[in-house]
Amino acid sequence: MTNHDEATAVLPLTLAWVSRHLEVGERIVGTEALHGGITAEMRRLTIGRHDGSTRDLVLRSFVDPFYVGHAEDWLNREAGALSLLTGTGVPAPGLVAVDPTAAHCEYPSLLMTYLAGRMVLDDEGLETRVPLLARQLVAIHALRPAERPQDYVALTTADTVVTPKGADAAAWAAAIDVIRRPAPPYEGRFLHRDFQPGNVLFDVPPPAPAGARITGVVDWAAASWGPADLDVAHCSTNLALLHGPAWGLRFAEAYEEAGGVLAAAASERLYWQVRGGLASSEEVQLVAQPWREAGRTELTTRALEERLDAYVTALMDTLG
Repeated sequence: MTNHDEATAVLPLTLAWVSRHLEVGERIVGTEALHGGITAEMRRLTIGRHDGSTRDLVLRSFVDPFYVGHAEDWLNREAGALSLLTGTGVPAPGLVAVDPTAAHCEYPSLLMTYLAGRMVLDDEGLETRVPLLARQLVAIHALRPAERPQDYVALTTADTVVTPKGADAAAWAAAIDVIRRPAPPYEGRFLHRDFQPGNVLFDVPPPAPAGARITGVVDWAAASWGPADLDVAHCSTNLALLHGPAWGLRFAEAYEEAGGVLAAAASERLYWQVRGGLASSEEVQLVAQPWREAGRTELTTRALEERLDAYVTALMDTLG
């Protein structure tokens, strides 16, 4: 087996586990580290077949002790979501095998099919990609699973919000007051719960970003049941951080233009949008690193804090 570097090597127990889930005559002939994730190590495994052809799988392993405690829940949820999504038309990986408690592997792991495409975080072509993202999210929310995933978990509270240094104190205080209120009533939907450009794969034929299409939606470890507004708010916040506050505000419009239904009352929409924005306040540094590694080197923690401040302020100005 050839590795691009030592860090991509699959450990012995995991290697044996993967091999047990391959077809007769197949073997791992290469591995490559995949970048862009935060919580887990991702590897692309090249599988050699007896006829000389190859296919690819993806191995997701929770190695960091900080995340291992969550791994069983996340991997069970992801396995359930991938099984549910098979045959739905939503382009998600296919589940091959899962070992959520590391009963067989060195670390909790999941093996799935590989999807072609790449994440696109550039500003160029964004006006084409935002409607595609919106349509894809509407399609996810339209699913009606026979067995619902667990209810969503709020990612922040009024007491855990981290107000950025130099932020508009009045706007942030007002925003924090918004999420002190009880959550508005909502109609439940199947949620991805981390739908954002870093978890969407595109086929972008160069040099024509207008011809872009979505080839995959990945990282279903937080799949939940909850309000469509929550997924929209999360993606809006990520777009605001990646591309500027105006794009965060634009995404909710794009979602409705694609046929999605958000909360009827402006105050209810504001609640979810603000909750999505404030949730990011606690993880700006975590988000910034993989984006910089993916080429957006200008997105320092400070730059994202400034964009988040501008976005939260804009939400309070336009929707409040």
